[in-house]
Amino acid sequence: MSQNYTGSNSPLIATEPYNEFPPNKYVESVSNSHQIDESQKNGEIQPFFSNETTPTLSVADAIAQMLVDLGINYAFGVAGGAMAGLWGALSNSTIEVLNFRHEAGAAFAATEAYFASNRPSVVFTTAGPGITNALTGLFAARGEGAKVILLSACTSAPQRGRWAIQETSTYTLPSGGIFTPGALFNYAITIESAAQLPQIFRKLALALAQPEGFVAHLSIPTAVQTSLVQDVALPQLDVSHFGVTPSSEAIAKSVELLSSGPFAIWVGFGARDAAEEIRQLAEKTGAAVMSSPRGKGIFPEDHPQFIGVTGLGGHASVLTYMEQQPPLRTLVLGTRLGEPTSFWSSALVPRGGFIHVDIDPEVPGIAYPHAQTFGVRSDIKTFVQELLQRLPDAPDNFVLPLPRPENKAIEPALEVDYPVRPEVLMAAIQKIVVEGSDAIVMAECGNSFTWSTHLLQFTQANRYRVSTGVGAMGHAVTGVLGAALANNSKAVGIVGDGAMLMNNEISTAVKYKIPAIWIVLNDARYNMCHQGMKILGLKGADATLPPTNFAMIARGMGAEAVVVVRESDIEAALEQALASNVPFLVDVVIDGDRSAPSGGRNKSLAAQGVKSSPTQTPAKPVSFPLV
Repeated sequence: MSQNYTGSNSPLIATEPYNEFPPNKYVESVSNSHQIDESQKNGEIQPFFSNETTPTLSVADAIAQMLVDLGINYAFGVAGGAMAGLWGALSNSTIEVLNFRHEAGAAFAATEAYFASNRPSVVFTTAGPGITNALTGLFAARGEGAKVILLSACTSAPQRGRWAIQETSTYTLPSGGIFTPGALFNYAITIESAAQLPQIFRKLALALAQPEGFVAHLSIPTAVQTSLVQDVALPQLDVSHFGVTPSSEAIAKSVELLSSGPFAIWVGFGARDAAEEIRQLAEKTGAAVMSSPRGKGIFPEDHPQFIGVTGLGGHASVLTYMEQQPPLRTLVLGTRLGEPTSFWSSALVPRGGFIHVDIDPEVPGIAYPHAQTFGVRSDIKTFVQELLQRLPDAPDNFVLPLPRPENKAIEPALEVDYPVRPEVLMAAIQKIVVEGSDAIVMAECGNSFTWSTHLLQFTQANRYRVSTGVGAMGHAVTGVLGAALANNSKAVGIVGDGAMLMNNEISTAVKYKIPAIWIVLNDARYNMCHQGMKILGLKGADATLPPTNFAMIARGMGAEAVVVVRESDIEAALEQALASNVPFLVDVVIDGDRSAPSGGRNKSLAAQGVKSSPTQTPAKPVSFPLV
């Protein structure tokens, strides 16, 4: 149980309970058992402890209580001597502390815990390699738009520059970018004194209440962690969700542009809070809808107005639509239109340009700098609600039959159904996992990403997760723990054998009884690299792996597992995994020679200067953009 560090004082932030607000809105949580007097409502400062008693609260304890009052439920990390005080304080608070096997895995899990719960999460590391190990996962958190706070230990001031164990200071690590705000951290600071806590608390509370992602780094020297808090008080903040509303001029201009001709809607992950409003807008106007890979499911993929996924693993039906029924303009909602979403293909630029809506004002126009773009800074939900009020209904006969994502029939299995064809595996996942459960599904980068994105279909938002910004191997392998934990239900990671060898947290899932499921596409290759080099006509590179029995590894760590070598056994294995009460791994031996739908990626690489050998002709790409 946590100590009541504030004594008889009220909590540090006064707001309505978190769960009374709409999903995906961030509001700090508060225990309902606390009462708020009038002086606190007026913003008076409340001390950590009574002035009549001797201070016994450490800086680490104060930070832990601060995080609790910011609505944080989970902390993921790897402990170490330099952060023992902080580790102890977290462990004795109401925050659930999960000790991982690698800091990058902890950061990936924290990222996915945020997306599964819409509550910020914490990563904790010790000094030196603890910090550097976590950086890839934190880089992904920033790129994905998560809300994550890194707590790290650093060397105390008297020991800096004296070759301390795992010394963490400007003598050993660059301060710019790690200990200061920049491309990696929205906010970063080293806490040298308890007197800094009120301002830090205010900055964190206000930043976490903003709609965009936020990744922070609090570095706490070992000696400071255990120092006592004296004469320090935190402000009583009344902080609720901050929306970004469009100007009346922006709405009027958008209505004017969209009313001047047929338009399409391009949906991205940033629009996930507005799924219902986007469906209403499409049906009201007859607009065709396409999505980014991360946006799968925001608009139902079985809807007759859905024309497909763009980008990596996407569908040629999108290009068919752009060629045969080109819109005048495209309304872009919550996607950066980066390479994984668009491959910057000119074929996707409508003749009238884009109306691009995003909470980040720097996003519109970046991907297509030469295309006409009307940028609107707004929360997607608010913007679409305004459009619904102002745009006229389309005529009853306006909607034309639209191209639909290709759905090729699977050829019958041979007499010996070994090894498993990836498309057969995906069909089974669709039936048993997607349609037969409510599990969150995550796909690892590589061929796992392209097969899943191309062949799986989702009809609701927040069930499918892929990383398109960083695309780090190991993200889904370890992130699946955070998703399952925060969602309090099954989460399934569709991963490659290379990623599973790189960074798995099976042992962690077993320790904390997290209902994670891994479906491993086992082909003894880094197969996206293997197939990509072949398609690009480049020889000599070796992307093969020694055959690995992942089921044996998983059972050795305490999980349940099964090996699938025949197509006829897939569905039973998936049903067994969903029924299990413990972490479960399905090791599927797949046919690595089946061409994955990643042709668009290869075309994009070629456009960036990756050329084939003069003596070879590259194979024809097999999917979007189909050329």
